Amino acid sequence: MSRRILVIALVFALAFGVLGCGGGGTEDDEAKGPVAVGSKIDTEGGVLGQMIIALLEENGFTVEDKTKTGATTVVRAALEAGEIDIYPEYTGTALTQFFPDAQINASVSKDAAASYETVKGLDEENGITWLARAPANNTWAIAIPEALAEENTIVSFTDWAEYINAGNDVKLVCSQEFADRDDALPAFEAAYGFELTSDQLIILAGGDTAQTAAAASQGTNGANAAMVYGTDGSIAALGLVVLEDPAGVQPVYEPAPTIRTEVLDQWPEIAEILNPVFSELTLKTLQILNGKVAVDGQDPKTVAREYLQTAGYIE
Repeated sequence: MSRRILVIALVFALAFGVLGCGGGGTEDDEAKGPVAVGSKIDTEGGVLGQMIIALLEENGFTVEDKTKTGATTVVRAALEAGEIDIYPEYTGTALTQFFPDAQINASVSKDAAASYETVKGLDEENGITWLARAPANNTWAIAIPEALAEENTIVSFTDWAEYINAGNDVKLVCSQEFADRDDALPAFEAAYGFELTSDQLIILAGGDTAQTAAAASQGTNGANAAMVYGTDGSIAALGLVVLEDPAGVQPVYEPAPTIRTEVLDQWPEIAEILNPVFSELTLKTLQILNGKVAVDGQDPKTVAREYLQTAGYIE
């Protein structure tokens, strides 16, 4: 009897050992990550990159923070080489920089949905997937003080053109490039039927939109309009509003996470995690978040996490 008991005990011990090893393997298989998150070196790139990191970590992923990877060419090359797995890119940038040889109708770049669907389709061949885009156009624009906009019901370039053509005082502060390039101020003038004289322009050396926005906000030398980029952090902080562009004069630059398809195939839930957040990132929201970093000097990680917590995406 003692022998039989000993044999049975050994069998059970071996069985539990095998099950134990099997259980450990399952846990390893279910481990999520690591996922390497990159970004461009600008303010918005850092904020969006930190959002991606916080959302993935909240959902159990191990994440490698490689944000502030570099300029467009650097971060894109890192994604293609597998040095990073995901980073936020812009539809307009992809159209002009990544697919210069593609036969793309010029109107596509000025249509938000068409731009997105086009770059999404073209990048599939590169093993890169575009997740949901944010409805926030970070392109060349003109902003005016909120008080001026409210007092005169100016929302779009159409309204502003009427204001200008009615003989009201207007002084736009911008760069020489913005004033001269056919696809910048001259394009707005042609599309909306107004023309600014040299006396209505204040030309600053270089293209620092923080300076142009500050001048318009403070009324420097009579300035009451500024060349900006749509999601500049200083816009909201300085009490300015961006004029809407219903004619679609400028190309659309909407941000969206771009991820290596191989990684997304392994963890498809990443799309479910990120898509709802990016779909709700409006122009105004990004202006405010960027302003907290660029104007208030806050850390992008803190800004991103506080926004996600307030919005109920993370705890």
